[in-house]
Amino acid sequence: MPHTPFPLEATPADAQAAIRDEFAFFGDWSERYQYLIDLGRKLPALPDDWKTETHRLHGCQSMVWIVPQGDASRLDFHAISDSAIVSGLIYLALRVYSGRSAREIAETDADYIADIGLAKHLSPTRSNGLASLLAFIRAEAARHL
Repeated sequence: MPHTPFPLEATPADAQAAIRDEFAFFGDWSERYQYLIDLGRKLPALPDDWKTETHRLHGCQSMVWIVPQGDASRLDFHAISDSAIVSGLIYLALRVYSGRSAREIAETDADYIADIGLAKHLSPTRSNGLASLLAFIRAEAARHL
């Protein structure tokens, strides 16, 4: 089982505040995209035997694999993409949601997306993929409640 670095912050709200603060540091979107790519590189490698159709997230143009583990008290998500920017988007989502209880996940909206202006700067296919990722995470939480 891969090591998970998440959660980094004590609460989902703290994680979203940290994301807002970090993105506010950058002056333009080329810098923010580079930061997303850098974050994606921090994701732990996913074992090759987990990169199966069973774990593939549909709704993304890129290849994305996500493996949930845990129970209602703590859900961990292991995920990666073949796209550098999408891996960065995954990193942000896991920073907010992975390692949390099902209840915390279910009660947390992904406000950071609008707060950092991400929604306005993603292509429609990346926006759809991000929505699919967040829907998967929330559905997994709901399944455990």
